[in-house]
Amino acid sequence: MSKLKKLFANMRVKIPLAELLAVLVAILFGYMCFLSINFLTLGDAQQSIIWSVIIAVLLGGTALGAILLKRTNRHFKICRVWEKILLGFFTVFACIVVRSPFPHFFVVSSQKTEIQNKLVASITQAENMFAGYERYAENRELLYRSKLQSVVDSKNITLKEYIEYGFEYNGVSDKKQIENKMFTIHSDLFPSNYTAMKQVDAAWLADARNIVEDWKPIGIVGVVSEVEQNSKKWLNALVELSTVRERGEQAENFTYNLSFDDVKKHFTTLGNPTPLSVLGAVVAYALMLLSWFLTKRSTKSTGSLEVTIYETIIQPKKTK
Repeated sequence: MSKLKKLFANMRVKIPLAELLAVLVAILFGYMCFLSINFLTLGDAQQSIIWSVIIAVLLGGTALGAILLKRTNRHFKICRVWEKILLGFFTVFACIVVRSPFPHFFVVSSQKTEIQNKLVASITQAENMFAGYERYAENRELLYRSKLQSVVDSKNITLKEYIEYGFEYNGVSDKKQIENKMFTIHSDLFPSNYTAMKQVDAAWLADARNIVEDWKPIGIVGVVSEVEQNSKKWLNALVELSTVRERGEQAENFTYNLSFDDVKKHFTTLGNPTPLSVLGAVVAYALMLLSWFLTKRSTKSTGSLEVTIYETIIQPKKTK
């Protein structure tokens, strides 16, 4: 058992804290780029993941490569050349990414209040749409009942209209026939799937409102992309329900004014880096290269005769 423990101990890879920090910062940097690209593409997760992984691997890989080359104990001239190449590539690539897409998340977040206000207004009008339809349907039912009662009251004068509205002399009282017709119009305006449709749509809207008010970066682009589309889909469904007509009924289809502020432009338009994004990029750059700054170059690369300003060569005295 002791030999087995010793074997695993020998296999254990020791990662210096500064190098581990470089890897973690590269991953965090890549995640921030993912959020930025996700904003730019309005929720294209696949494209966002691919680009963020590429960015994280290139930055983390070049930083770690430069660290390992500085620490090398052989092929010093070649390693020094490649070390400088990797450092140069890391710096250039970091500058490009820091310009775009890294700061875009911070640019959009700086417009948070304006975006939230516009989206909440769109969500609210979608929520009120169902209440508007129910008022429309209720008003239609009231008008229809009033007309039916008027037709019944004047049936001896306008018998033709009485027949046009579907009334019959079949032994069923006019009052009962009116109730039957009211049941029919209510069923037509509120079919069996209406309640289920309203509940599903209300759940989506409630979830969307929470995402917007809590400012959830990954979910909010879905709200931006879908709130207008869903609202128009629901409106078309309600208008379709309102096209039904009962015998003799004259009515207009349901109408509802939908207006949407252009929120997408806040996510798809690149802006200038914010001070916070610049500060974050500088800190990330320093942390990823922290291990390189702390790593001591092998003394073999300079030869045994070279010493630092802190060193003094003391030759041992020869004994006779």
